[in-house]
Amino acid sequence: MPRQVLEDTLTADSIAADSALAASGDASAFERLYRTHVARVHTLVRRMLDADEADDVTQDVFIRAWQKLSTFRGESAFGTWLHRLAVNVVLARRKTVGIERGRFINEAEPLDGVTSKPATPELSMDFEEALASLPEGARQVFVLHDVEGYRHEEIARMLGVVPGTSKSQLHHARMALRRHLER
Repeated sequence: MPRQVLEDTLTADSIAADSALAASGDASAFERLYRTHVARVHTLVRRMLDADEADDVTQDVFIRAWQKLSTFRGESAFGTWLHRLAVNVVLARRKTVGIERGRFINEAEPLDGVTSKPATPELSMDFEEALASLPEGARQVFVLHDVEGYRHEEIARMLGVVPGTSKSQLHHARMALRRHLER
């Protein structure tokens, strides 16, 4: 068996064991799960919300995971379950903070007023900055679809919109990002 496949199998087995131990109340096992998954969850949260909220919301995700661990049935990978939980926490945060008003792009050129870095060879394009500049709803749809791989029907259910709105927001987000990154 190739080394990487063996390591991946051992990692998957240890995550499954830790998730079972954590569900029975083992805090050390949960800490190992946290250390394994925190970077991915934090990246997801940072992309879906403002960067200054990412630390708090990531912490909220893991608090929620600890509380809900008994609902993890092991039918999917723990990371998949945690990812979906993180998306749900982010979407709930949007609603409680009142960000709903920024869901849709109403203006024709949402990033026109945003200044970009001068084009020099030593500076790379800052995709994260461009992504953060998008209106909240367009950013959510872009991250869920293009980064996380959800289908429009799933995104529509998560955000409480119709699939056509998700498709439209994705198109506008892509065009705005393209214009911003071409500057």
